[in-house]
Amino acid sequence: MSSSNTTLLVGGRIHTPSSPDATAMAVTDGIVVWVGQDGPGRALHPDAEVIDLDGAFVAPAFVDAHVHATNTGLHLTGLDLTEVRDAADLLAAVRAAAEASAPEEVLIAHGWDETTWTDSRLPSRAELDDAAGAVPVYLSRVDAHSALVTSALVELAPDAVHAEGYSPDGPLTRDAHHLVRTAAHTAITAEQRERAQRAFLRAAAAAGIVSVHECAGPVISGEEDLRSLLQVAAEPGLPEVVPYWGALADTAALDLVRELGLRGLAGDLFVDGALGSHTAALCEPYADRPHTSGTRYLDRQAIADHLVACTEAGIQAGFHVIGDAAVTEVVEAFALAEKTLGQRALARLGHRLEHVEMITAEQATALARWNVTASMQPAFDAAWGGAHGMYATRLGPDRAAALNPFATLAAEGVPLAFGSDTPVTPLDPWGGVRAAVYHRTPGSGISARAAFNAHTRGGHRAAGVVDGVTGSLVPGAPAHYAVWEADDLVVATPDARVQRWSTDPRSRVPGLPPLDPEATLPRCLRTVRAGQVIYDHTDGTGRAAPGTQARA
Repeated sequence: MSSSNTTLLVGGRIHTPSSPDATAMAVTDGIVVWVGQDGPGRALHPDAEVIDLDGAFVAPAFVDAHVHATNTGLHLTGLDLTEVRDAADLLAAVRAAAEASAPEEVLIAHGWDETTWTDSRLPSRAELDDAAGAVPVYLSRVDAHSALVTSALVELAPDAVHAEGYSPDGPLTRDAHHLVRTAAHTAITAEQRERAQRAFLRAAAAAGIVSVHECAGPVISGEEDLRSLLQVAAEPGLPEVVPYWGALADTAALDLVRELGLRGLAGDLFVDGALGSHTAALCEPYADRPHTSGTRYLDRQAIADHLVACTEAGIQAGFHVIGDAAVTEVVEAFALAEKTLGQRALARLGHRLEHVEMITAEQATALARWNVTASMQPAFDAAWGGAHGMYATRLGPDRAAALNPFATLAAEGVPLAFGSDTPVTPLDPWGGVRAAVYHRTPGSGISARAAFNAHTRGGHRAAGVVDGVTGSLVPGAPAHYAVWEADDLVVATPDARVQRWSTDPRSRVPGLPPLDPEATLPRCLRTVRAGQVIYDHTDGTGRAAPGTQARA
């Protein structure tokens, strides 16, 4: 069983269902071939390169099921607006960044959230123009569904002035926002874009993430951006990029799927907007803006037609859907599509919904019957849930308490895949697992094991990998794993019992690190994709040289 191509990890704690007390793992040619105890491992693989884990924790690497690579990379390498606390802070940050920017580059920044400011007054267009000078500036709100812009950017998207959602002085929303966002991304230089994309992928690897689902689209980032990302991701030593294109299934979109090998016409294909920007489509008006119920971009017939076209083409379909009116439209559309396709054909490809924050148990039951994956972001609840959070401000406490019902979806059999929607929330998968466990609404959280699975195996399954082993550390699985410095783990015992979900989220699960709010989350030491190191904390650049053998 030994091989010169085999690496044997010993002296650690291996998270695997095949051997709860495992301390060792053997990997040959990028595949896990054995998991067990140190002694038998050394005996079975005498010629292997032996790596001492020194007590580190080894677990399947994470999958982030919803990302925006370029926007996150620009956020990581440029101006960060998450810490500004009033209009003056924002204007000072823009002024400094504009003075430092290259003349040919547009300034794109993200993360302002007026609900957290000491004074919620937003800067005027004239104030932004004065701070930025001639530099085109695009500043997206934390939910990425509205933006503050300068006049220089509006000049690059003149049609925005006549579009729905345009304001001459305040944030742009709806179609006007889509137009200026497209103009901003079009103005990014190739060098600026590639630099941002590499920064994002390296940051993902450093977070223990081995695969990301890029939710691209014509009004989000553009075709040129997606082509660039796929080219960058083809370089060795980086996480996998699973590409989705958020466009309806017409001839051009289907041709792009075939040309670029896209996983589907899914991701951010908008049925509605976002709660923070008052654009998520609601059945009842917003509590803090009773004159509006948000915006719905697609009706049930258009959604059903897309489902039918994608299913017949053999690719995944999917939609961005948040508000309860939008969810209702999508569920009705699936019912329409079933009349054309039949239940089995509709369920075969595992179509997906992004966010799906406002959903009833009855709707979840219907989605489970159609094998629809809920691609969700637990950090949303951590950031905006609770009695005094943004959800409660927008919806009132009763409606807000029902958002992101992970336990209900799991109980009804809806497959879960977790992600960050970065840059909306950070690349922090352990934080996402903890947020799913410690939901701000009692009874809506799930167990640590269920949350961890949703952020690992669930992400692979959402992308159509249904071999039953990818995303776990068992013989025959791809060696996608991360090595962590973690607090003491809970040791499995013969009589340990673990429920699929738990009414007591503080119950610790054997084999996983403590995740209670006081615990220090694990620190990534190494990330390995198919046996190859893509991040090593000891390397001064933040990642190992491409193609190097795993070192623990």
